Amino acid sequence: MTNEDIIMLQTIERYLDGSMLPAERSYFEQLRKNTSEIDQMVVEHSMFLSEMHGYKQRRNFKHTLNEIHDKLLLGGDIKVNGETTVKGKVIQLYHKYKRDMAIAASVGGVIAVVISTMFSYFSPSMSDSRLQQLSSDLDKVKKNQQVQGSIINEVKSKLPKNVSLISGGSGFLIDCKGFIVTNAHVVKGNCAIVSNNNGDEFNADIVFTDASKDIAILKINDEDFKNRKSLPYSISKNNVDLGEEIFTLGFPKNDITYTQGYLSSNTGLNGDTTNYQIQMNANPGNSGGPVFNKSGELVGILSSKQTQADGVTFAIKSKNLFSLITELKKEDTLLQKIKMPVSIAPVKNIERKEQVKKIEDCVFSVKAYNKIK
Repeated sequence: MTNEDIIMLQTIERYLDGSMLPAERSYFEQLRKNTSEIDQMVVEHSMFLSEMHGYKQRRNFKHTLNEIHDKLLLGGDIKVNGETTVKGKVIQLYHKYKRDMAIAASVGGVIAVVISTMFSYFSPSMSDSRLQQLSSDLDKVKKNQQVQGSIINEVKSKLPKNVSLISGGSGFLIDCKGFIVTNAHVVKGNCAIVSNNNGDEFNADIVFTDASKDIAILKINDEDFKNRKSLPYSISKNNVDLGEEIFTLGFPKNDITYTQGYLSSNTGLNGDTTNYQIQMNANPGNSGGPVFNKSGELVGILSSKQTQADGVTFAIKSKNLFSLITELKKEDTLLQKIKMPVSIAPVKNIERKEQVKKIEDCVFSVKAYNKIK
């Protein structure tokens, strides 16, 4: 990251936390209106500050669970070695199903009732004071846990401690072995984590970036990731017809989002022939996401939007990927393994909602950070 990028991020943080003077804030807001890149940075940084806050809450929740575990261990309710008590078996069940119970907690109070019932079933002789103490501890857990939406995210994260997310957006598979394409501006750090719509996180290496083309390639490098047998879509080498219906999937928020539009121009900003102009209300988190035609063929990579015009978005033409990958294979042995799907899309002749169901598992949320040396 350059000094200019650091200064800009510091300015954006002052803008978001309200510490700017009125005159300075007015000038920055005008600059934001006139510069789409700065506006995009503001929205993306705001989104990731929010995600960092949520991550901190989940870590606090995990810490609280550990405190309860230690307390029960000291009280003799569970043992580290040797035979486990009946009460310990109940605690083991709790740890095994704590995520399901956390989801139930969003309904309010359910987790305390479930645990109390389990204790009553397995250990009728347990004293009322013990039950009351456990109920009290669980109430503290619920108070510390901030429910985001109706489902609580997984407590554990593969994001290393003491690092900050720098940038993010969306990405998609171009190969069954875990190669992902996104925008270069989405991965400003030197490390990345990608996650699917189920919330499963995977470590990924940033193997190529080209800021001028705004394209980056990642390779999932995680034992938890299982290679796919095939991709449900093909990657088109042809141009899209003017007025053709298109759609995208991406992560402008925590869960995957579907957006529909149409091709409004065969050139991008200032007549750029490597890009399309599409009429679509895309958000910053959609950057790097795939653009499909009605047959389920990948025709573009969502890259940016024009803030001066409502719903005007740009996408890099997919045919550029083939020439780029061909050149990279001459120099990089890792990228020689990439085999992009070019045959007829398996989802071509099915309804849109079924297309989306098959495609969504191949689209990822991408988060970049700098690794601590």
